Amino acid sequence: MDYTREKTPPIREERLGACMAFGGSCCDISRQSKKGCLFNNNRKFSQSQGCQLTLSLAILNTIRDSVIIVHSPIGCGANLVAQAGVSKGFQKLRDPNAFGLRWINTNLDEVDVINGGEEKLRSAILYADREYRPSAIIVMNSCVPALIGDDIDTLIEELQKQVSARIVPVHCEGFKTKIQATAYDAVYHGILRTLVGVGEDEEEPIIIDELEELKRKYRISRTVNVLNVSSMSRPDEENLVKLLSALDLNVRILPCYAHPDDFADSFEAALNVSICATHDDYFVEHMKSKYQIPFILRTIPIGIANTNKWLLDIAGFFGIEEQARKLIDSEMRELNIALAPYREFLKGKTAFLGGGEIRIITTAELLHSLGMEILGLRGFHFDRYGEGLLEELMEEIPESERAIINIGTGQPFEQANLLEKYQPDVFVGHPGGNGWANKQGIPVFPLFGQAYEYMGYVGVYEVARRLTRILKNTSYSRNLVKHARLPYRQDWYSEDPFAYINQDAAL
Repeated sequence: MDYTREKTPPIREERLGACMAFGGSCCDISRQSKKGCLFNNNRKFSQSQGCQLTLSLAILNTIRDSVIIVHSPIGCGANLVAQAGVSKGFQKLRDPNAFGLRWINTNLDEVDVINGGEEKLRSAILYADREYRPSAIIVMNSCVPALIGDDIDTLIEELQKQVSARIVPVHCEGFKTKIQATAYDAVYHGILRTLVGVGEDEEEPIIIDELEELKRKYRISRTVNVLNVSSMSRPDEENLVKLLSALDLNVRILPCYAHPDDFADSFEAALNVSICATHDDYFVEHMKSKYQIPFILRTIPIGIANTNKWLLDIAGFFGIEEQARKLIDSEMRELNIALAPYREFLKGKTAFLGGGEIRIITTAELLHSLGMEILGLRGFHFDRYGEGLLEELMEEIPESERAIINIGTGQPFEQANLLEKYQPDVFVGHPGGNGWANKQGIPVFPLFGQAYEYMGYVGVYEVARRLTRILKNTSYSRNLVKHARLPYRQDWYSEDPFAYINQDAAL
């Protein structure tokens, strides 16, 4: 279905039947997911919850030459304060002339809740265009204007005729969904409706030079849109571009750190390649529906096995599998030599992973390839894309069927219970939530970082090197636990960690 005909995208509970409350083994969740009965979002108690506006900002604050208008009370706009320096630094890695993060908050107050906030938004849009002259103005609709009924789409349609920038509405109201990853759909929905294919309906000029036209068509036939994520580093991008360039492919990186103009001709590509299905499925499905561009959505290139699959899937589309296998063999010979001392140290070490479903499953394979044992996984949500990867993991590593898996955004009390029971040598977790594990005396390795390499064959080496360094000196976590503790009673650690999940709702 073409959801872009609507002003707002559907939530993932409806579109994908995603689950965000589960506790059991990997085998259990795989079996229930295959039966189509894993639509459980019910808890007797919920400790915390993510907001899709915050996650939308993680992508949108990277877009170059844009101004973000957060239409909300000041608290929502304050999300961007901590991102200003980071955004500017990483934008400049892609473009030395980048302006960095520029944002405006409409600062809705009690009077606006009664009278409406559309006039504040109007003023903000006109000011942004006049003051900054950006290529795009991104308007983020939060909970308050959605609840009071501000019609931002009609206002934007009116103002688009008065400003030079493209205005991109993003409906990311946090109260609409419990699946925080709906934020990706909200962002791509706005991009698809306003930036992709801009000017394509204009009359094309007469082609005079047939040779140049043939060259253009050939270039498109070898062009791949690689859809990155804001949590990956610039070196990660460079590593993946290097691998694909070795296969004589042209690479366009979208959407993070792209310029708004980069989306205009993004339909001129032979293939869309996802880095993460959780991130990209909404975009690639619509690009296939409207522009007939095939896509690959199988896995993320983290770890040896999944990088191999990612490359071979792309090569298979272009009919260059043999060339890809030679590249893989060459990379693997060098990598295995470099990994030897780290595998010797890491062999037998145990790990517990927490974060997005796609990343934790592929990272589990990476750690297993280094000789480590995976005790458990903890995902923010679970849907059919996680199901496919988990099944491949259990086929390749049969013992992973017995590993525990917990699904839930937030809920650090469940994580604390599990880590106390399993006592892994290291917790590999999503930045922002790792302090809980450190306070239990467990060393922490971040699941991702914009300054580090995680993807491709170089990423495998870098993870092994940094993980070894952390586990050779665990004094920080050992000392921290002496001076800090979690806010849970001791008897909680002896209880069932999944006691507050309504498991029957998933059966």
